[in-house]
Amino acid sequence: MRLITVAGPPSSGKTSVILRLADVLREKNQKIGVVKFDCLTSFDRERYTEYGIPVQVGFAGKFCPDHFFISNIEDAVRWGLREEFDILITESAGLCNRCSPHIRGILAVCVIDNLSGVHTPRKIGPMLKFADIVVVTKGDIVSQAEREVFMFNIRQVNSGAKIVFINGITGQGAFMLGKHAESAAEVASLRGYKLRFTTPSSVCSYCTGETRIGEEYQNGMLRKMEFP
Repeated sequence: MRLITVAGPPSSGKTSVILRLADVLREKNQKIGVVKFDCLTSFDRERYTEYGIPVQVGFAGKFCPDHFFISNIEDAVRWGLREEFDILITESAGLCNRCSPHIRGILAVCVIDNLSGVHTPRKIGPMLKFADIVVVTKGDIVSQAEREVFMFNIRQVNSGAKIVFINGITGQGAFMLGKHAESAAEVASLRGYKLRFTTPSSVCSYCTGETRIGEEYQNGMLRKMEFP
């Protein structure tokens, strides 16, 4: 089974890109499954189910989405193997732009929205910097100049990634992503694999449920600003 991790900011079009990729892969008789990692709620289960794609959805709740992903990715792979998928795709929320749900040796995709602002690529952390493929959505409704500046800023963050423009409605551009998906590495287990970047690390009183404001309630790992 081949595994692909897909990340990106909220509402960037990740689910639409995966559905368009599924169209391409189904033409080659590939059996696809999806595991959706989110925080509080998601309506994507219905979209995948209506499309006939087996899906599992998990919510991190009050836990860090990256830690939630790592805690469950091995079980996700085992599910994919039991279901005998040819390709398993994980989709993560990427809520804080610091998220890094990419694994060394596993094809990594980051989806970003061309309407989010030309400087957005510089504001996104490891999920863009360490991606193998950067998929740009909604590029069809901006000018060529805006697309060029957007690509330039992607290159400033990740000079080695392949950039693919995909129309989430028509599917234009998904064929190229499909070609890359076919080259993804096969896995039977993730034991011994490593993340491409460390997860957000902070253990403080607020992580464990504190709600009161004040230095006397601030314990653990903290990062303070300096004010004049």
